[in-house]
Amino acid sequence: MDFIATNDAPKAIGPYSQAVRHGGVIYASGQIALDPATGNLISGDFSAQVRRVFDNLRAVLRAAGADFRNVTRATVYLTDLGNFQTLNAIYAEVFGEHKPARSTIGVAALPRGAAVEIDLIAMM
Repeated sequence: MDFIATNDAPKAIGPYSQAVRHGGVIYASGQIALDPATGNLISGDFSAQVRRVFDNLRAVLRAAGADFRNVTRATVYLTDLGNFQTLNAIYAEVFGEHKPARSTIGVAALPRGAAVEIDLIAMM
């Protein structure tokens, strides 16, 4: 296993890696809208949080030698399923015609009061 770490994404806030690569598969840990420079949740609305999450995931994938075209599966956690359409609009911008499998799950709360968390699986 290769443990992936980059300063361009927030440091893990627990005992886990930003991502792990094993056998040609990248497992990216869930990202919330933390600013990599400060480690704090960004200010802004739901859209700003989603964009920051994707920026963080982009950095982790890049550190692993991949990008969003390599993603085969995404799991999205939302504290308010009323934000589903906003999520979908930004998600479509990020992935374009590439459409990985996805689950979206409503949750009561996320770390640091985040509104969204996304984890990814990608193939090399």
